[in-house]
Amino acid sequence: MRKIKLIWDFRGPAAAKTAEHHEKHLKEFIAIERLPLDITGFDIINEMHATAFMVVEEPQMITVRDALKPHRGEVYEG
Repeated sequence: MRKIKLIWDFRGPAAAKTAEHHEKHLKEFIAIERLPLDITGFDIINEMHATAFMVVEEPQMITVRDALKPHRGEVYEG
C-alpha cells in the first residue's frame, strides 16, 4: 500500500521551533484518530524555513488532508 507524506511549511526566524511544536500536534492527532502509522518528524531546511510532516496510508490521505490542511504532499519512500 502506498504511503503519503503530508508536509507543512513554516517560514521565518521561528520556523524551526514552530515545526517542532507542530509535530507534537500531529502525534496527538495520530493517537486520537488511531491511525495505523506513527511516522512524523520535522526538518530544518535553513534558519528561515522548516517543515513538519506525517505519513499516512493512501486510503486515509483524503480524510487527514481535509482535517489538517497540509501545504503539500508526496509519495513516501522510507
